[in-house]
Amino acid sequence: MPRERIHFVTGRLAEHSLRSQVQELADRVGFDYSVDVLPITVAALMTSTWISRRVQIPDDVSRVILPGYCAGDLSPIRALTSADVQMGPRDLRELPAFFGQENAAGDDYGEYDIEIIGEINHCPRLTLDQILAEATGLRASGADVIDVGCDPGEPWTGVAACVQALCDAGHRVSIDSLNPLEIGPAVRAGAELVLSVNSTNRRAACDWGCEVVVVPDEFTTLGGLEETLRILTDAGIPVRIDPVLEPISFGFADSLGRYLEVRRRYPDAEMMMGIGNLTELTDCDSAGVNVLLLGICQELGIRSVLTTQVIPWARTSVAECDLARRLMYYAIQHRVLPKHLEPRLVTLRDPQLFAPDAGEFERLADAIKDHNYRIFAADSEVHLVSANLHLSDRDPFKLFARLLDTSPSNVDPGHAFYLGFEMAKAAIALALDKQYRQDEALDWGYLTVAEERHRLQRGSATEE
Repeated sequence: MPRERIHFVTGRLAEHSLRSQVQELADRVGFDYSVDVLPITVAALMTSTWISRRVQIPDDVSRVILPGYCAGDLSPIRALTSADVQMGPRDLRELPAFFGQENAAGDDYGEYDIEIIGEINHCPRLTLDQILAEATGLRASGADVIDVGCDPGEPWTGVAACVQALCDAGHRVSIDSLNPLEIGPAVRAGAELVLSVNSTNRRAACDWGCEVVVVPDEFTTLGGLEETLRILTDAGIPVRIDPVLEPISFGFADSLGRYLEVRRRYPDAEMMMGIGNLTELTDCDSAGVNVLLLGICQELGIRSVLTTQVIPWARTSVAECDLARRLMYYAIQHRVLPKHLEPRLVTLRDPQLFAPDAGEFERLADAIKDHNYRIFAADSEVHLVSANLHLSDRDPFKLFARLLDTSPSNVDPGHAFYLGFEMAKAAIALALDKQYRQDEALDWGYLTVAEERHRLQRGSATEE
C-alpha cells in the first residue's frame, strides 16, 4: 500500500523544530510529508482565513495538519482541498502522542506486578477524617493497600475503628505494628496484612489468620529470620520477607546485599521492600531514588513496596512508584533499557532542547511587522524580540528595564505583568536546561500543571 502523505503548516519560528520532530515521526510511523512555512513568525498568530489565502496544499496529500492554536472555522481551508484538515497539538512536544507514538513502548506498556503499600504515619495522632482523606489521596496516586502506621508505646485503642472505616471506604488495609494488642483488633476489623513479624510476636501471628511480613531480629546477620519463617510456614501462615533497607551511612549497601541473599536462599518466597529509609532520609528528590529501587525490586522479583510521603521532597512517592513500576516491568519483560519510555518521570531537565540559531533573533526582528513581544530562552540569556527590536540579558529585571528605555507604547500594567511572568519562566528554563515556549507551561513531567494561553493576540496575523 502507498504511504500516507501529510502536509504540515507552520510559521518561520517553529520550522526547524517541526522538521526535526516530523522527520523522526515519519520514519517511526511510516508516512511521507511536506512542510508549508507561511510568512509569519509565530504560528499561534495564524487564523484559518489568513492561512487559506497563503497555504499551498499539494494534490497528493491525505491530511493537512495545522498549528494547534489556529483560530477560526476551518471551512475556508477545507474548501481548498479534498484532504482531511486537522488541528494539531498546541505544543510540538505533543506531536508524538498525536500520532500515537507518545513513547517508544509497545501497546502493552503500563502493565505491572509490584504492589504499592502507601503508609499513613502516626495514625493515632490523626483524626479519622484526616486518615480517610489521606487514604483517598494515596489510592488516587496509585497505592493498592493503605498501611495504618502505629506509634510505639501504649496500644492504640482506636485501631479497630480506623481499620473498619478504611475498609468500609473500599480500601485494602495493612497494619504496621509489632504489638499484638493492636494487631489483633486491626485484623479482626479487616486488615489483610501485618507489618511486621519477628520473634517477639510470631507465636501470636499464628492466630491472626492473615498474611504477614517477616523481618529479621538482627538486620545485619538476618538473625532470627529462618526460625520465624519455619514457625509461620508450619502454621500455614502466608508470608512476605523484608530484610529491611538501611539508610545510607548506616549500612545501605550491605542491606541491598541481604535482599540478594534472601532471594538466593528463598527463590520462590514473596518479598517486600520498605523504601522510605532511602527516600525520606536522603537529601534528594525522591523520583530518581524510587525509580532505581523499583528497578531492583523488579529484577529480584520483590512484588511489594512500602512507601511513605512525609518529608516534602518525597511527598509524591506513591505516584512516582506507580510510574516506575510500569516502566521497570516493561523494560525487564522486553529486555530493553528503561529509556525513552516514561517521559513523565523526567521532571527537572528536559531530554531535548530546541533553540533558534545564533543569528535568528536579528533576522526575526527585521522580519516581524507587528509590535507583539516574542520571548525566548537561548545562549544563557532571555531574549525579547519585536518589530526592529531585539534585546537580551541573563537578568529579566535588567531586560525589562532595557525595554522601558525604548519608551514602548504598548506596555500597560497588565502587559508588564504578563512579560514578567513569561520572562521568569524563561529564566527558570535557562537555569534548569528546560525547553521554554512562550505561553506554554514548562514541562515538569507528571508534575506539570497546564497553563491557559494569555497574551498572543488572535486575528493579528499580518506579517508578510
